[in-house]
Amino acid sequence: MNWKKSSKIKPIGVIGIGSFGAAIANLLAEKNDVLVYARDQGVVDAINEHHMVKNRKLEEKIQATSDPEMLCDVCDIMFPMIPSAAFREVMVQFAPFLHPYHFLIHGTKGLSLNLPKGKNLENIHQIKRENICTMSEVILQETVVERIGCLAGPNLAKELLEDQPGATVIASRYDEVISEGQRLLRSDNFQVYGNSDIVGVELSGVLKNIIAIAAGALSGMGLGDNAKGLLVSRGMVEMIYLGNAMGGETKSFLGLAGIGDLVTTCNSTLSRNYTLGFRLARGETLDDIVSNMEEVAEGINTVKLIKLYLESTDTRAPITENLYKVLFENFKVETALQYLMKYPIYTDIDFL
Repeated sequence: MNWKKSSKIKPIGVIGIGSFGAAIANLLAEKNDVLVYARDQGVVDAINEHHMVKNRKLEEKIQATSDPEMLCDVCDIMFPMIPSAAFREVMVQFAPFLHPYHFLIHGTKGLSLNLPKGKNLENIHQIKRENICTMSEVILQETVVERIGCLAGPNLAKELLEDQPGATVIASRYDEVISEGQRLLRSDNFQVYGNSDIVGVELSGVLKNIIAIAAGALSGMGLGDNAKGLLVSRGMVEMIYLGNAMGGETKSFLGLAGIGDLVTTCNSTLSRNYTLGFRLARGETLDDIVSNMEEVAEGINTVKLIKLYLESTDTRAPITENLYKVLFENFKVETALQYLMKYPIYTDIDFL
């Protein structure tokens, strides 16, 4: 369809067509025409000709383009679904074609590093909050778009692609972004909640990936549900402390994007972060695991950035700190668990 020749049709844009991007595109296509962006022309052709991407079936109302200008020209509302490592680069690529009237609602559960020129992870020993960006902050830095939202929650892509029941949270400082996101995505099988604390919702989705890696490691060690319950509850407390320190509100971590997503990803073999922890505990190396994972486990980069951030604060995050040692300092999972069991915290809840 040639959207440029029609002033009436306004498809919804999706930037990125990995597993989650495909799931969101299919949800949007229940009510709308959808135009997705992919850099690979072969992927674009497969979508337009066969309505398939990497053996995933796409709705017939979904078409694809490799032209950022075209996407921005014909779509007022777009959903960036890009891994955090590439998010800033893609926003810079799209920036010349974006306008203040655009809505961007991203679904990326990761962080971006913003350092002074000449600095990188190899030559810096600590970072501050202003050096860590959520994806909404990247959009603000790199584009003129103001109406920004994010979606987060227990949204395992495989289940969404199979049309199983689910829910998400649309968070934004703008009520119209929340209402548009709800209008576009809500269906009989998919509930959409709203939240004005976009930073808290983003951080909920980001920080839970750390705990999900640890949960996978417990399962990989063959430990039981008592240990899992301990980890999830203490992980929730750690997420709230870190989230508060970084600008999020406690209520966001107690909702669907926080505890809802945490419980799901700490118990699902469909979670990339859970799977990473499981395989680590079974003796595989991080490099070997990463090399044959189809899509990135965002928790790896999150652990690295949060560990550096902790060096400049008084906040303690024992799960994150010990997981960093497992991932990057050849610490054994069993040793990290022993450290956590002996950690001197004796109060259950002290953040309310």
